[in-house]
Amino acid sequence: MALRIAVLDRDNCSPKKCSSECIKYCPINRMGQECIVMDEKGKPVISEELCVGCGICVHKCPYNAITIVGLPEALGEDLVHQFGVNGFRLFRLPIPKDRMVTGLLGMNGIGKTTVINILSGNLVPNLGDVNAKPSWEYVLDRYSSTEIAGYLEKVEEGSLRVSIKPQYVDKLAAAYRGKNVKDLLYSTGEAERVDWLIKELELESTLNSNMQELSGGELQRVAIAATTAKEADIYFFDEPSSYLDIHQRIRVSSLIQGLAENGPVMVIEHDLAVLDFLAENVHLLYGEKGVYGVVAYPRGVRTAINTYLSGYLREENIRFRNKEIRFETHPPRKEWTTEPLLHFGELIKDFGNFRVETGKGIIHVGESIGVVGANATGKTTFVKMLAGVLEPTDGWISRNVRVSYKPQYIRADMEGTVSDLFAVAEVKKCPYYDSEIKHPLELDSLINRDVSRLSGAELQRVAIALTLIKKA
Repeated sequence: MALRIAVLDRDNCSPKKCSSECIKYCPINRMGQECIVMDEKGKPVISEELCVGCGICVHKCPYNAITIVGLPEALGEDLVHQFGVNGFRLFRLPIPKDRMVTGLLGMNGIGKTTVINILSGNLVPNLGDVNAKPSWEYVLDRYSSTEIAGYLEKVEEGSLRVSIKPQYVDKLAAAYRGKNVKDLLYSTGEAERVDWLIKELELESTLNSNMQELSGGELQRVAIAATTAKEADIYFFDEPSSYLDIHQRIRVSSLIQGLAENGPVMVIEHDLAVLDFLAENVHLLYGEKGVYGVVAYPRGVRTAINTYLSGYLREENIRFRNKEIRFETHPPRKEWTTEPLLHFGELIKDFGNFRVETGKGIIHVGESIGVVGANATGKTTFVKMLAGVLEPTDGWISRNVRVSYKPQYIRADMEGTVSDLFAVAEVKKCPYYDSEIKHPLELDSLINRDVSRLSGAELQRVAIALTLIKKA
């Protein structure tokens, strides 16, 4: 038998805007049983015991809010946590290893941050019983005589000192609004260690700044410094390389590796090169975004990365991606021969305390150009001048073109849904919108969501879509 789970995306579900198609067309309901009913909040509740997995409600829902999945029945014994009735489910837990960096690798929305919240003691797992109050007593009973039992006992006792670097560092600016960077850092650990971290992470220039004045890269390095400065028994780093250039990523990776000399470290990381440099063991997580996530058994870092790229877990005989990810090399490209699109002369932008100078150049029709370099050396300033967002102090740009520009740092500062945002932006969907933008960026699951409730990754996808849709 299969373990059938039914998950409702409560953000997308809009009963006031639909005709309750899920209830109306459910064959079990039509036979007189209550497979799908409305709860007191006006949202549908799907009985997984009665559901036959026909998928009619999935296809009839106008807001793509329902997912029905069949999983191996044996996996039910590994259920760790469920977020409410018809909510996301996490199966299995990774095991932190002493004096080792353990990596977590998988797509967004399948439970990596939930794993950290459980292992840090911030979330008591309910073992799938959504009606009972979560209790460490039941958790310890479930995991008694297992390898992770001793670790969970320390979590339950509160004797484990934990330090966590959160995923979304941009939210730290609001959480510590008005807080001075220097005061914040020196409040987290011993002055001598903080001094060393400031130098190691090149934070000297930020010490007298308030948190809301920092860039994304600066916020990331401040968060890493604050996490590392604490005396802890285990350290968790949730996506430590985002916003950082390659020079900073290597420094941060070396810093994290140093922590593992005294205890366990767990890292969530999407950059495969950084993960290869950082970790020794890696747990792959597979599943379906917002529906369920399964923690696979640990593998050596190289084996784990190659398994992730292949999309196939050989030992478990599970294919979690339809296509293998391949990296191909191409011979050097010849000189671009299409007609020029944009000319620019030698540009200067002088901010007083910072100055950017460029050589002259040409951008041709159909050409893709990369801009690479360390953070805070003027890449964004250069792009803003080309886009017309910033006027150069000196120099010229032939602006007989329309430019669509996605900024580096984006914020959810509007009230309303993603659909409302598209309407406000007054963008007309291009002919290739469905095939080239909506489907690859998975916008169907976001279109009815409030912009203010989007995660950083979701907000990024929306911003990219808005940029690509504009006629430019």
